[in-house]
Amino acid sequence: MTTSAHTSQSLWHRIEGVLPEVSKPARYIGSEGNIIRKEPSPEMVRWLLVFPDTYEIGLPNLGIQILYELLNDRADAQAERAYAPWTDMATVMRREGIPLFSVDRHDPARAFDVLGFTFPSELLYTNLLECLDLGGVPLRASDRVEGDPLVIAGGHAVTNPEPIAPFVDAVVIGDGEDAVADITAVLGDLKAAGASREARLTALAAVDGVYVPSLYAPVPDSGLEGEGCSVAPKTAAAPDRIDKRTVADLDAMPYPRRPLVPITEVVHDRLNVEVFRGCTRGCRFCQAGMITRPVRERDPAAVRRTVAAGLAASGYEDVSLLSLSSADYSGIDTVLEDIMSDHGEDRIAVSLPSLRVDAFTVDIAAQVQRVKSTGLTFAPEAGTWRLRSVINKLVTDDDLFAAAEAAYASGWKRMKLYFMIGLPTETDEDVLAIAALATRCVEIGRRHHKGASVTVSVGGFVPKAHTPFQWFGQDPPHELDRKLALLKAATRRSGIKLRWHDSAASTAEGIVSRGDRRVADVIEAVWRGGGVFQEWREHFRLDRWLDAAQACGLDPETNVHRERGRDEGLPWDHIAAGPRREFLWDEWEDAHAARELEDCRWTPCYDCGICTDYGLEHRVGSLTPPAGGSQGTGRVPAEVA
Repeated sequence: MTTSAHTSQSLWHRIEGVLPEVSKPARYIGSEGNIIRKEPSPEMVRWLLVFPDTYEIGLPNLGIQILYELLNDRADAQAERAYAPWTDMATVMRREGIPLFSVDRHDPARAFDVLGFTFPSELLYTNLLECLDLGGVPLRASDRVEGDPLVIAGGHAVTNPEPIAPFVDAVVIGDGEDAVADITAVLGDLKAAGASREARLTALAAVDGVYVPSLYAPVPDSGLEGEGCSVAPKTAAAPDRIDKRTVADLDAMPYPRRPLVPITEVVHDRLNVEVFRGCTRGCRFCQAGMITRPVRERDPAAVRRTVAAGLAASGYEDVSLLSLSSADYSGIDTVLEDIMSDHGEDRIAVSLPSLRVDAFTVDIAAQVQRVKSTGLTFAPEAGTWRLRSVINKLVTDDDLFAAAEAAYASGWKRMKLYFMIGLPTETDEDVLAIAALATRCVEIGRRHHKGASVTVSVGGFVPKAHTPFQWFGQDPPHELDRKLALLKAATRRSGIKLRWHDSAASTAEGIVSRGDRRVADVIEAVWRGGGVFQEWREHFRLDRWLDAAQACGLDPETNVHRERGRDEGLPWDHIAAGPRREFLWDEWEDAHAARELEDCRWTPCYDCGICTDYGLEHRVGSLTPPAGGSQGTGRVPAEVA
């Protein structure tokens, strides 16, 4: 294992000299408010927490900030941060021989015992290779030797870890807080004992929620050409199934207490406070809602304390209350009133960045609007009630119109609506209904404000692992473009601002999201062809992905656009990150029949497997359903039938 010296290995004297050559040099300086510069010692496990996108995208990431503070609170650990250098900086670093470095002490990546990558989305995978290459770390885990850092990945995207399995030494499935604590304890003991790399990987495989890909091998599947997609253990040291880690009590994890305050502009420059984790609304397209179950709410008093401490430590003037649907938080009215009561005189603004239209009320609108408009986005997802029943997004047209009325009446002049196209069973009528809904919202707004506007944002649907739609054949780019053309024509004279996600990027995401280990060769080929920062329009090219797939013997028609069968092995079958496969298949069939399933917080258990298999339960502060919204007819639970 690498050893940490008492003296700094800082590269700052070399970095400082090249900063005048690059754009946005503040990305590489560090020096944020509340930065932690903990002196490492040889006994500590040193973590470099890497967000594989630019500093301004990665700095606000709450997961990184939580782990950064949590690890540095431990006597046996030390943590620093790194972000993917922009292309101009990467060029200079390669020219000058400057390796990937931390922004805290500017130590080289190889000075750390663990490189911990967080992946909220799959198109960041090529930046994993960019960061490893810049850090002087072999791209493939099989090529690493004693003295190389361990490469560990986490985040929502890696609940199907197989596309990057050859590049990483281990993957954390589920919540990271407890997992990194256990990993640190295990690696610390092995470091003191001088254990080999092989011994460390074997020990990590015994940590709950940790997947070690090198201990597994692909299993041939006659249903697909070439190497099969399923995997199985090669050794008794590897469990047949990796169960996700779940933090049962968020109040026991009060992080971050002192949020990082950047010295340059970032995308979300505000205090971010997580009010609850998980969602049981059951939207069939939503991977986050499936894999983060059950619902775990923070106590409103704890949220109040966290907001007060965070504002005092940061000087921020904006607070964002984070969750998958912030208005579903049972204590939302209390928390908003408390924040306004505590900080209203300081002109502190509150935003709820994730809202369901059926949980948005006039009271919430009034509270959020008291200081300033902080942005308002609703996600109906589909244009018709029929299609919303298919995807189980149980909000009615009237729910949306009531939310628009509440918002515009409370002073908002602009609203953003998010929809997807390419959903299962979608028709042209469903697509055109998006324009009709948005037009109606514009009419409601202009009853209150002459210049009221609605922005419609449209993305192509990409099926994800551990959801009922994991079997769906994704729409090809030409079909998404055809549907988008219909929508453009329907909104041309309506006063609606239409924005859309590139259908080509959706296809590339589809290649990776449900891929097996063969996709690793595609990712590497795209990176070697210059494909970095694939979530940035100026760097994305679909032909790179299609050419790489063809060169690696993968057919997008088979891997992306084909509907899977019930008994087909899936690359993530060994990962238990969401509801049981049987439950997901039932939901896939119910989707085709447009049968709705109510929120299980307010109904008898549907036995999806999360609470029963993991010995958990929902932690909510209210035993009554949120006001408003249609609950649908619902599928009758087996135990009630």
